Amino acid sequence: MKRVLLLLPTTGYRNDDFLAAANKLGVDIVAAADYCHQLAPSWGMPAVMALQFDRPEQAAKTVLAEVEGPLDAVLAVDDSGAELAALLAERLGLQGNPARAVRMLRDKLAFRQLLREGNFPCPDFHHLRTGADLRELISELAFPVVVKARRLSASRGVIRADDAQELERAVSRVRAIQSRADRDAGELGLVIESFIPGFEYALEGTLERGQLTTLALFDKPDPLDGPYFEETLYVTPSRLPAGIQGRIRSQVARACRRAGIQTGPVHAEVRVNAQGIWILEIAARSIGGLCARVLKHLLGMSLEERILRTLLGEPAAAAVTIADERAAEAAAGVMMIPIARRGVYQGLFGLTDARSVAGITAVTITAEPGHIVAPPPEGASYLGFLFARAASPADAEAALRIAHRRLHFIIRPEHPVIEWS
Repeated sequence: MKRVLLLLPTTGYRNDDFLAAANKLGVDIVAAADYCHQLAPSWGMPAVMALQFDRPEQAAKTVLAEVEGPLDAVLAVDDSGAELAALLAERLGLQGNPARAVRMLRDKLAFRQLLREGNFPCPDFHHLRTGADLRELISELAFPVVVKARRLSASRGVIRADDAQELERAVSRVRAIQSRADRDAGELGLVIESFIPGFEYALEGTLERGQLTTLALFDKPDPLDGPYFEETLYVTPSRLPAGIQGRIRSQVARACRRAGIQTGPVHAEVRVNAQGIWILEIAARSIGGLCARVLKHLLGMSLEERILRTLLGEPAAAAVTIADERAAEAAAGVMMIPIARRGVYQGLFGLTDARSVAGITAVTITAEPGHIVAPPPEGASYLGFLFARAASPADAEAALRIAHRRLHFIIRPEHPVIEWS
């Protein structure tokens, strides 16, 4: 039986999906997680359940000391554990990407530098160091610009600014977000880059010996122009002309080679405009949230199973059985249900009506009543996910929009209003 060390973030959406895929394949899972290292011992948890994913060197030492017996692979469920997984694979001599390459891809500044050095289309960018005087940089900027935290994901800590006053407010806000979310915030500083116009697209793929296989290319029909960049709709197959799709695949493959990643899942985000194809990011992980579920009918298996098969050197095609050929041609879409405002989530109504929309295959609410929710740039989660399948991408998109309009979420103010008589 194959044995895989699985890095499970305690707040991850996809833990259950990866565990289910491993169970289907008969894979023995050695679980590791990032529960609080101070509280976990009092809960009786072993050391590998209290790893600090953002301290990969320290966490790797703990794993190597605590895990007994051979491992066939190490896999991180999401971005937070990707560098640790790569480092462990290196130390254990297992298939994986170089840890330095994964680290670079997670750092927006380092990735921009890689793009510029590789002659990829790349916006003008600047590194604003912690404590640096923003006024000294303003004369070098051409507005609009986008302020970005260096290592956060899911549009967290990303704000557009159209003038100097907005920039000052954005920098202050992003610095605060990064300081709360990243213990290395003081060393990192921020990235300020020119805004790239155009629509966004996402490529989901896998690498095997450096060769990129595209599993899906998603349109993002909602314009992402700021000031915040909350993602909502993903629809596949893309409606872009075939030639542009081919150029996207080629650019992403070249960037992967440049970065030095050669194996495992890849998720890339790009913008397309008259000036070309602009790679926003490449991550050595698969698509986030529960969005991977939208691909199951296209792959003939879950994306999590596909990733495990690739990692373990098993043929992915062996499990693909689509009885109805039309299923492979059908369009699919997912909506990450946006959060309208910060507050305490109480519940919703309209769920039955949303599920009754033609083309909707599932409505999954992931927010828990009583929890504080927040949209970007502070928040990094969603209220839930809508899934659709239809005869065309336009029909799938329409079904998602109709179903979303039928959902009504109750979000109370975080602090009750006190009325004085």
